[in-house]
Amino acid sequence: MKLSAYFLPTLRETPSEATIASHRLMLRAGMIHQTAAGIYSWLPMGVRVLKKIEAIVREEQNRAGAQEVILPTIQPLELWAEGGRPDAMGKETLRMKDRHEREMLYAPTAEEVVTDLFRKNVISYRNLPQLLYQIHWKFRDEIRPRFGVMRGREFLMKDCYSFDLDQESAQKSYLRMFNCYLQTFKRMGLNAIPVKADSGAIGGDLSHEFQIVASTGESEIFYDAAWDDLKSGSQEINPQTLMSLYAAADEMHDAQNCSVPKERLKIARGIEVGHVFYLGTKYSQALNAKVTDASGYNTIVHMEFYGIGGSRLIVSII
Repeated sequence: MKLSAYFLPTLRETPSEATIASHRLMLRAGMIHQTAAGIYSWLPMGVRVLKKIEAIVREEQNRAGAQEVILPTIQPLELWAEGGRPDAMGKETLRMKDRHEREMLYAPTAEEVVTDLFRKNVISYRNLPQLLYQIHWKFRDEIRPRFGVMRGREFLMKDCYSFDLDQESAQKSYLRMFNCYLQTFKRMGLNAIPVKADSGAIGGDLSHEFQIVASTGESEIFYDAAWDDLKSGSQEINPQTLMSLYAAADEMHDAQNCSVPKERLKIARGIEVGHVFYLGTKYSQALNAKVTDASGYNTIVHMEFYGIGGSRLIVSII
């Protein structure tokens, strides 16, 4: 296609609302166009970048044994109520009613929907583990959307959900996806630090955020200087070794009991590009997702959630 015919509405001036470099560059380069606060149209140049990121994420998810699905963006609120968290995300959840006055919501995440899908279709431990993922749009009604697509209301996300027979099997899936994320970010040229994090409204007992160190990051992270040594090397590092190195988000950092000497403790801002959670039986218990085990007993399955923010990856790369 000739450049003269290419839809590339570049800007001469930087919009006043664009306060960080990635937002300014994406607007001026004609990658995105703001439609409303925190809601953007992705233009041909921006779509090309998104598709390249999607391809890497999809290849690594498939390599890890996950299978791609597409889950609905509009979900029944009664399913969230069955899962025990109809109001967990408060006003961030966009609610609506259909023509039959049934309460619905625009998906901010999909734990309940995918658990419902699993419980109605998998009955035996012989079909485990199951890893299902999608690359789909989400909506969270942020009170203060800012920094362009880094803190938008509508965003592209890869979310994966795994189902295992017990905790031991679940932690194997967790480690597999942990390693998958390291490989995914490495292929994009990003040095991601997995930090221990709070699970928030998602829930669960074990959680890691993958943070990219950047001055524009919204999170404060604390980590062992050994991470900088690893980033400068090209050697392959065992995921178990990485998990043993200290790195924590601000809400998980205990200054009084930190195992890292002060002279080796680094403090930085980070952009969260991925998050993995061990959910245990939080959702499977509530929605009665169970399988028959080898002894013939019904067993509640264990679950994990793994997310990657596609829109945030662009910000990190830029």
